[in-house]
Amino acid sequence: MMMSQPPNDLYCTQYNPITAVLLFQPTGPTLIEKIPSLIKGSNVQTTTREANWQALSASLGDRPKDMKIWVEAYGCTASMGDSEMISGLLKDSGYDLGSNERDSVLSIIVTCSVKDVTEHKMLHRVGQLMKTGKPLIIAGCLPKANKKLLETKYPTASLLGPHAINDTIGVVKSAISGRRTIALEDSGSDKINLPRVRLNPVTSIIEIASGCMSGCTFCQTKLAKGQLRSYRIGDILRQFRYDVQDGCKEIWLTSTDSGCYGRDIGSNLIELLESCISVKGDYQIRIGMMNPMFLPDMSKKLAELLVESERIFKFLHIPIQSGSDVILRKMKRGHTAKIFVDAVKAFRRKIPEVTIATDVIVGFPSETMDDFKRTLEIIKITEPDIVNISKYGARPGTIAARFKKINSQEIKVRSRQTHLLINNIGLKRNALWKEWEGEIIVDQSDTKGLQGRNYAYKPIHVARSAADQVQLGDRIRVKIQDFSSHILRGRLDNDYDN
Repeated sequence: MMMSQPPNDLYCTQYNPITAVLLFQPTGPTLIEKIPSLIKGSNVQTTTREANWQALSASLGDRPKDMKIWVEAYGCTASMGDSEMISGLLKDSGYDLGSNERDSVLSIIVTCSVKDVTEHKMLHRVGQLMKTGKPLIIAGCLPKANKKLLETKYPTASLLGPHAINDTIGVVKSAISGRRTIALEDSGSDKINLPRVRLNPVTSIIEIASGCMSGCTFCQTKLAKGQLRSYRIGDILRQFRYDVQDGCKEIWLTSTDSGCYGRDIGSNLIELLESCISVKGDYQIRIGMMNPMFLPDMSKKLAELLVESERIFKFLHIPIQSGSDVILRKMKRGHTAKIFVDAVKAFRRKIPEVTIATDVIVGFPSETMDDFKRTLEIIKITEPDIVNISKYGARPGTIAARFKKINSQEIKVRSRQTHLLINNIGLKRNALWKEWEGEIIVDQSDTKGLQGRNYAYKPIHVARSAADQVQLGDRIRVKIQDFSSHILRGRLDNDYDN
C-alpha cells in the first residue's frame, strides 16, 4: 500500500482508488455518497511555492479526473470523519483517490496532535511525504494547534484546519498549481451532510458538534477545535437517515465532548439520542466520549435510554484522567473523582455488563505518590473495561506546559503499575462473557477471520472457513469460547441468518 512505513501504533487510514481501506483491517468495497452540499467560497491565504509543479499543472490542465490524490489519516474518530469528507469532496469534484503517495500528484495527511509522542510521529511522517518532492497538504489538528512549528519545518506545505474542510478543493487546486495555501480559519459551515468516502461501508461517522465547553490545562485539542459549536438535530438526522439507508449498521456519534452537546443551542444529548433512535432501520448507535462534569444532570435518563433501546450500544467512554481531586483541580477538569465513581455505579446498577472506557494521565505535573495511588484506587473501585493510559507530556500553548514536570523515570514506573492493574481488571471483566451466546454485527472481515460487536460493543474475534459467506454488516450468532484482557474469541454458529 504505502511506499514508506507510517507510524504503526497510531490509528491510521489510507485509501486506494476503488476501496476505502483501514490499515490492517480490510473493509471491502465502499460507496461514494452524493449528498448535495453548498460549498462556500474559500477565504484562504495563498503564496507561490517554488517547485516543479507549474509544468505538471500546465500539462494536466483543468482535468481533475486525470489527477490522483493520496489521503491518509491519523488520530481520533473525528479525524477519521474529516478524512472521509476530504476524500468525498475530492471524488465529488472529479479527482481520483490514489493507491499510494508515489503514484499521486499530491498527498493529504490528516494529523493528530493530542500527545507529544503523537506529534513527533506526525512530523516524521510529514517529513517522509515531503521527500517525495510532490505538493503536500497537512490537515487536521496539528496545523491549527502548532502552525509555527509546521511553517518552520515544512515551509512549502499547505495547511488545512479542522474547521476548513469546505476549502479542501481550493487548497488542492492551489497546491497542484504550485501555490502554498493556508486555510485555518473557520469556514462557518457545519461538517455534516457533505460527500464522503467511507473508511468502512457499514460504519457511519457523524460529527454532532465541534469544540467543547471545558478548559483543561493539558489539552491542545481545545486550541485546535475551540469553543463548543453544536450542530442542529435536524441536520444530524438528515445525515443519520441517509447513512442508515446507505447500509450503515454502526452509527458513531462523535465530537470533542458529546456530554455537552446542545448546551449552546438549547438542546442536549438526550434529545438528540431520542430523535436518532426514532429513525427506522437496522443499526446501533455508539455514543462518543463524554466528560464526567456533564453527567450528573443526565446520567439517570441516559441509563434509562441504554436499558430501553436496543438501538444504542451499551458502551460509554467517560475519561477521569486522575483519581486525585487535587490533580483534577490543577487540570481544570470541572469534576471530582466522586462524580466519576457515582456515574459508573449508576450505569452498572442498571446495566451490570455495560462497557465502560476511561482515560488516565500518569505523571501530571506535581502528581505525588498519594495522588497516583488515588487514581489506582478509583480504577479498582470502578473496574473500567478499557483504560487508555497516557504518560504526561507537555503540549505547546497549554497552561500545564508551564508547570514543573516530575521525573520521567517515575512516570514510566507509574505507567507500568497502571498497565498491570488494568490488564487484570480487563481479564476479570471479559471473563464475565465466557460462554455467552448472542448476535454480533460484523464490522471487520478478511480471509482469515471476522470481528464483530455485541450489544455492549465488545469486540469479538471469530475464525472463518472458506465455506462461510459472512459479509460486512451481517448479524451473526456466536458463542464466546475464550478471552484475554483485551479481546473475546468466539465460534461462528453455522445456522446464522444474514
